[in-house]
Parts: sequence; C-alpha cells; structure tokens
Amino acid sequence: MNGLLIIDKPAGMTSFDVVRQVRRMTKTRRVGHAGTLDPMATGVLPVAVGTATRLIEYLMAGDKAYRATLKLGSATDTQDSDGQVIEEKSWQDVDLASFSAAVENFIGDFEQLPPMYSALKKDGQPLYKLARQGIEVEREPRMVHVESLTINEFSPPYMTFTVACSKGTYVRTICHDIGQILGCGAHMTDLRRLSCGRFDLAASHPLQVYKELSEQGRALPFLSLADILADWKALTVDGVILERLQNGVAPHMADLEGDEPVAGDKVRLIAEDKLVAIARYTPEDESKRSGDFELLKVFPLVDDQS
Repeated sequence: MNGLLIIDKPAGMTSFDVVRQVRRMTKTRRVGHAGTLDPMATGVLPVAVGTATRLIEYLMAGDKAYRATLKLGSATDTQDSDGQVIEEKSWQDVDLASFSAAVENFIGDFEQLPPMYSALKKDGQPLYKLARQGIEVEREPRMVHVESLTINEFSPPYMTFTVACSKGTYVRTICHDIGQILGCGAHMTDLRRLSCGRFDLAASHPLQVYKELSEQGRALPFLSLADILADWKALTVDGVILERLQNGVAPHMADLEGDEPVAGDKVRLIAEDKLVAIARYTPEDESKRSGDFELLKVFPLVDDQS
C-alpha cells in the first residue's frame, strides 16, 4: 500500500500511537506522520504509508492552523493541562483590552523558546525525557511566524483563539507566554489542528472510520502520490524522456508538456497519471551538465501508487 491518509486524531493518543494503528491496518511497517500532535490535541494528522513516506518532509513544511483554549491564573510545567501546576495568581484584572494587547506580541515574526516538554533533542536525548527527570537544559530560541491570531471567545478565565502559524510553532508556549505578559500565568487546556498545509478537517476522517473500514476488509481512502502535492505544478513526461528520468537524468523543459514554472519552483513530473519525480526548476543553473531541473526524488512507475 502506498498513499496518504488524512486522519482526525482523537485526544489521548500520541501521533506515534496513530502510526502504530495504521501499521496494523495496512500490515505495513513503512508508515510516518507529518507533524506531531501532543496527546491532548485533536485534529488534522496526515499519515503517509509506503512510498508516500518519501514525501513527508514536504508535507511538514506547510503552515498550520489551530484552535486553542487557554486558562488564565495558573502555569504548568508542560504549559498545558496535562502538567503539574507550578504557579497560581489572580486573573480577575484581565479584561478583553489587556488580553488583546498581549496577543499582539505573537503576530508576525518572533523568537520562541521551545518548551522542555517537547520532542526536540539535546545530545540525542528528547527534551521531554530530561524534563521528566527534573532536568532543564538551555535551549536556543527559534524564529517562528504567526500569520494571524483571532480571539474567538473571551470568557475569563478561559479564552479561545484561532492561530495560523509556521511549522515548528508551539501553541501551548504562546498560551504560556501570554500568561507571563499578563502577569497571571496561563496554560493551554484544549488544542485542535484545523489544517496542515493544504489539508483541513473537511479532508480528514476520524481514526475510528479507518479502523472500521480495515476490519471490514474495505479499501482505505488513500490519496495517491500524484495527488499528495496537488498544489505543485504538474508537468507530463513520456517516451524516451521518461526512461531517462527513471535512470536519474533530469529533463529539459522543452521535452515536457505543461506550462513553464517559475525558476526555483518545485514541480511534479507525471506519467500515466502517476508521480514519477518531484523536482526544482533551475533553468539558469550552469553547474548542471544537462536538464533544466534539479531532481529531488524519483519514483518507479508502478501500478501501486494508490
């Protein structure tokens, strides 16, 4: 099996728990997810199976959107409600104006300090494992980008907001840091991923739906390799040019069918409605001995692309 499943992850499971379940459904070891969700979080989790795992890095590069709820008045060691309360303060003086002013600090580009309870690694050791041992290590702030942050509901001590952000942004850290600015502390109590790249909740199905289909022996609704990156321009290749491409020889634009991309764009190379390569258009790169493209991945032309 090869392809992509868009899963609406349930609460109480790690992203890797979902991967394990998909492995059982598909009887395939080669399964991976695009973008970790914490156990308490729900929502869009793309899961790649078989050859589709080679596209995960491109899926993870996309922006994300979330709906989150925070609670004022207490900070936790994990920055969410799964952790232990480490600080409590009065929140009654926080009004919509002060909350809105605090939120403004988290729109645009800014540096964010990754939390200790995260999957980031220090000397090969995940930070969350160190945190569970009571060890805190120095972390480097990372530049993140928030395109928008909209307050949906203001019901102190709870606030719900929607955020569109770059990959690698920790929403629970935004909740924590808002609490620090307001001086009362805060932690995240709920998180739902609304979209991951071009995939949103409308394209997803609950994990239970996939399990029932598998138990009934019915086909899972895979997205094919050709459709996974459907927002990339597609160019058609055939004949001897396809044969050369399968051997790793980059084609010239004149040998392909389709509108010419902009230099630097990533494209899909398609044959017989199947993905045979992804490439970057580099017509001015004189360092290449042939072709107008930098081949990023080449895929065999086989029937099983789901």
